[in-house]
Amino acid sequence: MSCLLFSLLLISKNSFQMRAFSAKRTSTSLKSLSNYYKPKSYNQKQYCDYLNDSKIKLLFAIGPAGTGKTMLACNTAIKDLQSGNVNKIILTRPVVPVEEDIGFLPGNINKKMDPWTRPIFDIFLEFYSQKDIDAMIHANVIEIAPLGYMRGRTFKNAFIIADEMQNSSPNQMLMLTTRIGDGSKMVITGDLKQSDKGLESGLYDFIRKFNLYEQLEMIRNRTSLYSNNNGIKIVEMNNTDIERSPVIEKILDIYNVKPMALPAAQIQQPPKHVQQLNDTKPAYYRGNKTYDNDCAMIPLRESWLKD
Repeated sequence: MSCLLFSLLLISKNSFQMRAFSAKRTSTSLKSLSNYYKPKSYNQKQYCDYLNDSKIKLLFAIGPAGTGKTMLACNTAIKDLQSGNVNKIILTRPVVPVEEDIGFLPGNINKKMDPWTRPIFDIFLEFYSQKDIDAMIHANVIEIAPLGYMRGRTFKNAFIIADEMQNSSPNQMLMLTTRIGDGSKMVITGDLKQSDKGLESGLYDFIRKFNLYEQLEMIRNRTSLYSNNNGIKIVEMNNTDIERSPVIEKILDIYNVKPMALPAAQIQQPPKHVQQLNDTKPAYYRGNKTYDNDCAMIPLRESWLKD
């Protein structure tokens, strides 16, 4: 009897804490969410529409850093928690570079996962105090769930955010996406150009299989999965969606530049940091001509070419 009474008191305490968090922050946080975080590009608007669509159960957001993939997902999760649409927020992320082995870090699972989940909690700190976040974790309103501990579970009435999933394996992605239960939404984010593992990406594997499945369905049924409410959506973002400092977009552009061989005659005062390769006498093929000594390997930039 005492154990049952203790359990009921614990449940009541957790329920009270959840209501207290919601009542305490709804008047301020929801207002801040609606005023501060507004989609600023077409892709972000589409992403927000899918985030707020209760029919969408599995949503993928793919794109470079700074496009709002994680931020907008966290904002929607907070809003859904405060409005009572979900009972909890579940956070997960692949642990790299040592797969899911987090035993060497001190503390419990939450402490061990902190280096990987800290970017998400940095967003939460804009709406909750650290004390509130710690209390919500203690009350299991926010749960940190490493991928390696998810097998056999089903998440109901929860908002699941899986961040940086380009570093997952295909088996991890399959295991994760089959955890969705009634009343839950799962948002998976990642950048296919930033895989840290050097192995096959679970995110890339799912996108490839999904696109193939869609093509087969179009052939069989003459319809598109994207036009039907099948519960799965994919949003692709690019550098034009970046909302961080403008220097981030410039850095990404620099890393995306592809080297291209041009004859020296077409080069109009290239920057000093571009090294001429005449001394090595390389041969480069362009069109129907081969250029030998008069060629330099430079990134293609229109401003460097003659009209």
